[in-house]
Amino acid sequence: MKNSIPFLKMSGSGNDFIVIDNRQQIIKGTSTPNFVKKVCTRGISVGSDGLILIEKSAKADFKWRYFNADGEEVSFCGNGARCAAYFAVLKRISGSSLTFESKKGIISAEVKKKNVKVGMMVPQRTELSKNLFFNQRKWEGHFMVLGVPHWIHFAKDIDLINVPEVGSRVRHHPEFFPEGTNANFVDILTDREIRIRTFERGVENETLACGTGAVASVLTGHLLYNLSSPVTVYPKGNIPLTVYFKKRDHEFSDIFLEGDSRVIYEGILNKEAWDY
Repeated sequence: MKNSIPFLKMSGSGNDFIVIDNRQQIIKGTSTPNFVKKVCTRGISVGSDGLILIEKSAKADFKWRYFNADGEEVSFCGNGARCAAYFAVLKRISGSSLTFESKKGIISAEVKKKNVKVGMMVPQRTELSKNLFFNQRKWEGHFMVLGVPHWIHFAKDIDLINVPEVGSRVRHHPEFFPEGTNANFVDILTDREIRIRTFERGVENETLACGTGAVASVLTGHLLYNLSSPVTVYPKGNIPLTVYFKKRDHEFSDIFLEGDSRVIYEGILNKEAWDY
């Protein structure tokens, strides 16, 4: 690994990421998870919710690899995907209409200035009324796997919920052993607007936004409360996302996540960023 690595610090509606052009394989091998964990540590290194590697692909404009802040490589991240698409356009890796290779197949995206709309996968599993018991009470919720697992709790008092504490209990609940789950707390404002707070596994804390959590919450909200596409989602960071979907014969299709992507800064990772 080189002693200095160029990167962009990017944000997708509040989710922040370290994005690296890895087409020349400057980062590779079994040391990658430890490298990711180190540079994503706030206060000591750059700090972020996750890290994205942009690599060559024979099937699409590029391939991406996404890592949570704990160093685990996972299959998908909605806001990270939007930042990866924006990065590819900025670095002239692709045009504004593009595709990229992921662990879940080929993903399409459309970039218009800082606004990025990315195609999302259909739910792989849906389990309504996935209620949990802890803290001497029943927590009513629902479960959906959308590339990654999400538990969704609908309430009118989400600002009163201790999301870091309750979210951690959900994330580590025996019902989801051993993989764990993300936990979403959702307030339905209208049939086209929701508020959401999310505890993300891998970050192990509440984040300012979560793309897959937004989509899973909207789709579950459609099943239970007849939310209508498109739905505006207000995450904790209050930078809105828009979720589009169609549903016919009990099947979802044409699912898209749209929102703001931005470059916070460009820099060089020195060896001290991960060698500690």
